[in-house]
Amino acid sequence: MMESRSGFLVAIRNLNKCQNCGVCEEIVPCQAGTVGNTSECSGCGACYLSCPNEAIELERVERKKEIAIWVDGEKFYVPEKITVLKALEILGYKISKFPRKGQIFAPCETGGCYSCAVEINGQKMPSCVTKVEEDMRIATETERTVRLVHGWMGHPVGGVGTPWWLKGRHYIEAAAFACGCNLRCPQCQNWSTTYCGKGKPLTPREAAAMMTKTRRYYGVDRMAISGGECTLNREWLLQYIKELRDMNRDEKARFHVDTNTTILTEDYIEELVESGMTDIGIDIKGLEPETFIRITGIKDRDLAEEYLRTTWKAFKCLIERYREKVFIGIGIPFNRNLISMEEVIKIGEEIAKADPEVQVCVLDYRAEFRRRDISRPSFREMFEIWRNLKALGLKNVICQTVRGYIGP
Repeated sequence: MMESRSGFLVAIRNLNKCQNCGVCEEIVPCQAGTVGNTSECSGCGACYLSCPNEAIELERVERKKEIAIWVDGEKFYVPEKITVLKALEILGYKISKFPRKGQIFAPCETGGCYSCAVEINGQKMPSCVTKVEEDMRIATETERTVRLVHGWMGHPVGGVGTPWWLKGRHYIEAAAFACGCNLRCPQCQNWSTTYCGKGKPLTPREAAAMMTKTRRYYGVDRMAISGGECTLNREWLLQYIKELRDMNRDEKARFHVDTNTTILTEDYIEELVESGMTDIGIDIKGLEPETFIRITGIKDRDLAEEYLRTTWKAFKCLIERYREKVFIGIGIPFNRNLISMEEVIKIGEEIAKADPEVQVCVLDYRAEFRRRDISRPSFREMFEIWRNLKALGLKNVICQTVRGYIGP
């Protein structure tokens, strides 16, 4: 986002677009205190990403003064009032939007997932939204075992990975939502979680205890975690599922992960299953890169293609290796402004070739967040998709509609 020491960014408010919705104050961890305080802004961009009205803009400024910080025991001088993540990038650390060995994985940029966390003066902090301070002590090698999670609730419908025959029977799951996401879907249905960076981060054990309590309160057996994107902080999620399994040892307990699938590599899937995951819902946001880019808002084509390849590889891995061990649900989005009915059917053909028995859930994407110019698909459209997917030989197709679910 920032190229040089003399060209950094600060956030300003466009008063012609601002609706005073309060989002930038309620969910953004702004260390400047408020949007527009350019003298203290670190240019993290969290408010820019989260504003539903696109009323926040980034303006280039100079940062001439340098301050001393310590990184992994060595002293360096970096421009003042920038993020820790930017400072690390200036010092030569590799930053990535896809998890790679030897690189700092910084996918959400809003402080929610803690995948980019470093130890700062002895405390784990997200480097993407934390501002450098004079004589700050940073350790890049640390356990990333906290993240923001909220929304503990009973859920009557569940997610993509919830068996269709359970849906609509009062509460069927206990659910929680992990903050932060690597996608930038302009029609995001859960954007207040996706861009949330405020709150107390939880350890896996703390989160598992809260989920267990929620399960008992609602009297359900299924425990789901979604997002945002729950898979971003791999270390945290694996430990969370292990802790949850240890706290819920009865045979009825089910541990459900709903994911956008973009970083779900084969070894990650294997670790999730070994940790105790029993159910998974995976989203397939397109067959063609252009469709994926349009739905997700990822502008870097190489990154978008890597995310899409990873998604399809994860689908094949789950079907080929784990269909007998894990309940699998597959989500496909539909809105004619984002993906054609023909492409949805082609995705269905690929699924049918792999496993006609797998559950397929078509989601009717509607106007939300920054895409208010689209209309929710009609019942007729969703019924037509359901009919066409069933004609492919898929046995368990459900479609989300304005009238509720169309079932198998």
